Amino acid sequence: MLISRLIPLASALLLAGCASMAPSYERPAVPLPAQYGAGMAPAAAAAAALEWRGYFTDSALQRLIEQALAHNHDLRTAVLRVQEAQAAYGIQRSARYPTLGLSAEAARARTPADLSLTGHAITASQFQVGLGVSSWELDFWGRLASLNEAALQSFLATDAARRATTLSLIAQVADTYLGLREVDERLRLAQESAASQRESLRIFTRRFEVGSASRLELTQVQTLVAQADSLVVQLQQLRDQQAHALDLLLGSPAELPPMQTPAQAEAVWQLTPMQAGLPSELLLQRPDLAAAEHQLRAANAQIGAARAAFFPSIRLTAFGGTASNELDGLFKGANRAWSFAPSLSLPIFDGGRNQANLDLAEVRRNLAVVQYEQAVQAAFRDVADALSARRWLAEQVQVQREALAVQRERARLSRLAYDNGATSFLDVLDAERSLISAAQQLVQTRRALLASQVALYRALGGGAQALPDAPLLASPTLPASAAAPTTH
Repeated sequence: MLISRLIPLASALLLAGCASMAPSYERPAVPLPAQYGAGMAPAAAAAAALEWRGYFTDSALQRLIEQALAHNHDLRTAVLRVQEAQAAYGIQRSARYPTLGLSAEAARARTPADLSLTGHAITASQFQVGLGVSSWELDFWGRLASLNEAALQSFLATDAARRATTLSLIAQVADTYLGLREVDERLRLAQESAASQRESLRIFTRRFEVGSASRLELTQVQTLVAQADSLVVQLQQLRDQQAHALDLLLGSPAELPPMQTPAQAEAVWQLTPMQAGLPSELLLQRPDLAAAEHQLRAANAQIGAARAAFFPSIRLTAFGGTASNELDGLFKGANRAWSFAPSLSLPIFDGGRNQANLDLAEVRRNLAVVQYEQAVQAAFRDVADALSARRWLAEQVQVQREALAVQRERARLSRLAYDNGATSFLDVLDAERSLISAAQQLVQTRRALLASQVALYRALGGGAQALPDAPLLASPTLPASAAAPTTH
């Protein structure tokens, strides 16, 4: 049939003529320093390739992260967004191909005698079967190709955003879990302090009963006990809040392990050291930057579609089949029927719509450039802040360890001096308060140091290359370059 000859010819013309009118894409040059800062020398970094299990080695934390990856609502939403973008890409991709339809029609009509040319009533039948192409646009100017590229880049951006969400979720679960362990450690110290103060209260109560201690000294000890008990209650409330925050991240109730012993707690406070590498490596490591660049590419492709709208639109409608006024003669060779109806539409006056669409596409591309540059600079700041925090918090931990040792010695000497009558109990009370405060501050600073290491892992795109792909829809088939999107 004629249609079988026309379709390959039109396809050849389409492939030969469709050249995208989108501007050539060039990654914006964002000025970045060669290094992150003084004292932060770059080294070979493999953060993006370091799978999260290799960085967060605590078995309890690993179970919580696995639970979050399976049930977190934000991550589930991100996966559905990827599938939504994939379906939208499939719709746009299908516009580049002709729509073939098999049609079968039957009609029977009677013309009255006063309307008939013969002066007699006529009853006629018509039967038709065929294959048709309905309004297929020949993409000579690359409009459909540009729209297809924009949809593909939007899909890739959505998948990169899912990877960024996954990385953020892993970091949030780790940070919240470490915060819970910080509260556990502080609670253990507070409970030990409260138990010690109760023992002191028992001793001073006995001393007061026998007249070797004054009521003032007894009330001072009672004050210290009340303060210790108050801290325990506050930390228990804080622990519940941390547990609830963890439940929300996990998407289901967390099975929290019991409070750890000092030796177990010490193991939690260790994370694998990580080097930052070069600032330029962030462009390849962070999935949020990959998402911003894909959005920029999509905006760039939209300009090509807007430019192509100024040129003629050529559409093809064709039909080939068989027709007869008798059903039994429908498939006889002499009853072949066909039609071929190309159409050309050239915009002459549209009230400025095409120009406004082009202006809009260019503004959106410029906006995407600004957003990309902002994302890169924000990523650089994330790494620089995390490196700075890690450096100075490590020094603070060392200083506070020394301060804690001094406070322990001061508390011991104050107690010894009081027992020998060389000082008042007020000095002992002040030393005990300072000791409790120093112990609590050390735990909090160690927790802040760990938070900076988690933030560095996240800021460097840690584990981004090892994250699993999103479960995609069975169709449409994606191009080889998009079947397994990466952060590059």
